[in-house]
Amino acid sequence: MRVVSWNLWWRFGPWRERQKAILAVLRELRPDVVGLQEVWAAGGENLAEWLADELGLHCTWAASPFPERWRTRIADVDADAGSADIGNAVLSRWPVTERETLLLPAPADLADGRLALYARVAAPAFDVPFFTAHLTSAVQASAVRCAQVTALAELVARHRGGTPCPPVVTGDFNAWPDSDEVRLFAGTRTAPAVPGLVFHDAWDYADPTAPAATWTPENPYAARLLEPPARIDYIHVGPPGPAGEGHVRRVQRAGQGPVDGVWPSDHAAVVADLAEGETAII
Repeated sequence: MRVVSWNLWWRFGPWRERQKAILAVLRELRPDVVGLQEVWAAGGENLAEWLADELGLHCTWAASPFPERWRTRIADVDADAGSADIGNAVLSRWPVTERETLLLPAPADLADGRLALYARVAAPAFDVPFFTAHLTSAVQASAVRCAQVTALAELVARHRGGTPCPPVVTGDFNAWPDSDEVRLFAGTRTAPAVPGLVFHDAWDYADPTAPAATWTPENPYAARLLEPPARIDYIHVGPPGPAGEGHVRRVQRAGQGPVDGVWPSDHAAVVADLAEGETAII
């Protein structure tokens, strides 16, 4: 099962041109399940639904209940800014049989409606408890992200059962791998947010020489902020099932360069291939 996590940079920059570049990257990857953050919807259009139609995938989308702060950031360059929504989405090769949306906790000064989205995917061999989340981005907000990953872990704990497949959690955590919030969520280098609920960071299975940063000044959209390169986007997977279900076989970045001269997003995507069992990959 090929899993992708990608922050699509909403309607910032040359978003119409980027839309085509995003599609080109996903079409080449041929993913089975995709967790998307900063997905836009406006004027009867929805980026996730359009991508799903083009790729022949199922789609479930969750709009933020508080898009106003996002809209003000593009009001001077986007005619549809006053009605544009932002949210998370899951694209899947197989039907989504269950879903839940969670508004992540944040104090008033950082409350811009960030979400976690759960989708139960009916893959041929087993159900996949799949999640995608977008945590607050303020550099100083590690404590807020710790509260958010705790809420996310509680959501996962409610929906992880009834399948040999471990939960798969994708998202833009806006935090380095050694941060308190990422260690708390993984639960392997400190006590887990929910007792007994632990995750492997898929990138731990990567070639140690492979470039890891998903936010890097090599990308001109990210370079404008003058921040150092960092790996802030993740695919977390619970311990493998009894026959090795969910074991990470391969992991890589994608979308880390221009497509026909256009960078798809300000983030690179993370791509992981997960095992169906000990001897097969779906």
